[in-house]
Amino acid sequence: MARMPVLRSQRAIAAWALLGLGAYVLLPWYFLQQGSLWSALPALFADDDNANGLIQAAWHGRPWLWFGWAGLWVALLSLWLPAGRAQGWGLLAGAVLGLGGLLGSGFAIGAPGWAFAPLEAWLGALPRGQFGMGWGGFVALASLTVLLGAALARLGWFRGDLFVSAAVVGCVALLLLFVVYPVTRSLVSAFQDDLGVFQAGALWQRLATERIWGLACVAGGGRCGVAWNTLFLALLTATGTTVLGTLMALWAERGGTRLARPLNALAMLPIITPPFVVGLGLILLFGRAGLYNQFMAWAFGIAPTRWFYGVFGIWLAQMFAFTPIAFMIMRGVVQGVSPSLEEAAQTLRASRLRTFTTVTLPLLKPGLANAFLVGFIESMADFGNPIILGGQYAVLSTEIFFAIVGASLDPGMAAALALVLTAFALAVFFVQRSVLGRSAFTTVTGKGDAGVAMPLPAAVRRLAVGVSVPWLLFTVVLYLFAFAGGFVQTWGRDHTLTLNHFRSAFDLQWGASGLVWAGSAWSSLFTTVSLAALAAPLCAGLGLLIAWLLARTEFRGKAAFEFAALLTFAIPGTVLGVSYILAFNVPPLELTGTALIIVLCFVFRNLPVGVRAGTAAFKQLDRSLDEASMMLRAGTLTTLRRVVLPLLKPALVAALVYGFVRSMTTVSAVVFLVSAKYELATTYIIGRVGNGDYGVALAYCTVLIAFMSLVVWLLQRLVGERQLGRRGREH
Repeated sequence: MARMPVLRSQRAIAAWALLGLGAYVLLPWYFLQQGSLWSALPALFADDDNANGLIQAAWHGRPWLWFGWAGLWVALLSLWLPAGRAQGWGLLAGAVLGLGGLLGSGFAIGAPGWAFAPLEAWLGALPRGQFGMGWGGFVALASLTVLLGAALARLGWFRGDLFVSAAVVGCVALLLLFVVYPVTRSLVSAFQDDLGVFQAGALWQRLATERIWGLACVAGGGRCGVAWNTLFLALLTATGTTVLGTLMALWAERGGTRLARPLNALAMLPIITPPFVVGLGLILLFGRAGLYNQFMAWAFGIAPTRWFYGVFGIWLAQMFAFTPIAFMIMRGVVQGVSPSLEEAAQTLRASRLRTFTTVTLPLLKPGLANAFLVGFIESMADFGNPIILGGQYAVLSTEIFFAIVGASLDPGMAAALALVLTAFALAVFFVQRSVLGRSAFTTVTGKGDAGVAMPLPAAVRRLAVGVSVPWLLFTVVLYLFAFAGGFVQTWGRDHTLTLNHFRSAFDLQWGASGLVWAGSAWSSLFTTVSLAALAAPLCAGLGLLIAWLLARTEFRGKAAFEFAALLTFAIPGTVLGVSYILAFNVPPLELTGTALIIVLCFVFRNLPVGVRAGTAAFKQLDRSLDEASMMLRAGTLTTLRRVVLPLLKPALVAALVYGFVRSMTTVSAVVFLVSAKYELATTYIIGRVGNGDYGVALAYCTVLIAFMSLVVWLLQRLVGERQLGRRGREH
């Protein structure tokens, strides 16, 4: 208890226990079938559907809810015990009683009664079942989870730090509920036969095929299996994005160029673009009827072919899509390299090139490893680019999609292929950990550092400029060419300039009652913006909190905790969407068809980028900063808010930007989760593309990019830059 005043921790524990008890009285317990929370409050003490937890347990035949009520009282009464191990055991008893009772009954009892036939045969039929948990159940479970963390802290775990303990327990609970549980529920079908019966050899029968593991391409006699195709493409993409993102970050931060801001804007452009825009632009350039093939036919008489479709086309599209992620990660890491270390090497008469290779580059190692890992997993899980540009080059994500929605409808095969993706991701994850090992990469300490960042060596600068400039020019050409389709009447036939596509989607009229949003795209745009704006700060906050726990705390199961935070990147979006439907279509959480399930999918789908960006940044921050704050009697939460968070601005910007724009542009993860009430921008665009209305689709994409560019700029201005007390170079 040395790090936390006893009185403050006692008040916090009491507040959480009272919050849980209040949820039993003041909030409807079950999910609201209709109406809002405010409209349900008058029926808290009577109505069967909207009653609170106490009324449900006492009057409506649901006695299992008493477990949570009793557990909260046990935890509250334990505060009368001395603040130590005795109190910890009391808190633990209350938390286990409440959580065990509520979660056990939640999974075991559904709307018609018992969810498992053996329980009904053993205990008899229930007079009534239950719906999914609502506001009351959620707040009570959250309170009991925090109380479990407090119990572990009192028992000496996490050095007795209540905030750290509650944060670890809370994050583990969220990852188990919204990542591990739905994914496991979906993947378990890989071990079931077509009738849903568990069969040990079912997985082997599905995976041991030539189509998945074949190596005919090595001998030149055919195609390789989809597993090897996916692995080769992922390695190629991860290497390319890491190298290109690093060169661009070095040029932007150390190149002495005045084009740093335009460079940042151009590098960010692909990440704020709906995924099919890049593919469509590349097809318009390099497809069979594209500009390049038409020119080659006109100039040299070379007949157009489908040469672009395949591994090269997918790789090029993924390079456009995922290089910005590597750039954002590496830019923050390059900013954090201490100039004093480079100056020390130059004082010992090391050349710029030798200093760069022996000092600067090794200090970039955490960022390089994280950028490679994110690029690798993103490539494996990518669906949009392979489905558009793959041609005959099949990968696991497209095979999973066709297994789910194709004519065969084989969810077991989809689950088996998803297991292969998870195994690949797990292997790269452990390779990354072994490469980094226990090496220290701290460059930001509590000492002042007014050193001048070393300019790039001439050879490195020439390489960075020689690679970055053509790539960025190519980016400009690609986007100008793609978005031209939104301003012409009919692409390929009538190139008359027009704004009719924009009017169709975003028309505004003035009616008798005021402004009328007459365009067909307004509803989907408003829905997407509101859900993405809600998901982005949740994703960034949770991601940086997990990164802080991984970097600053030690606990058993830490490796499994980190992998669970990265698991959603190893799972294709289509599988994640189906997993959420299977897991959250029945009690205890009935979320299908609501906006909340889309927000949760956004948060946990994009969580790994915030975790990896935060992890790379934390490896550069000396622990002495935290310790100095603690020595001045600041609590852990105060230290995190006032000392650590201001030094994480690059990682915070990366997490906020990525969380928002990916929520705005994601397709595969939510295609099964949207409903008529909650149509998203990407599903609207896909519908237009399916109808052949490319003009409206590209017009919508243009508006999305302009809007998200403004949002990214505002986020960067709002968060600001990290101040490290360093002097700029004099020109």
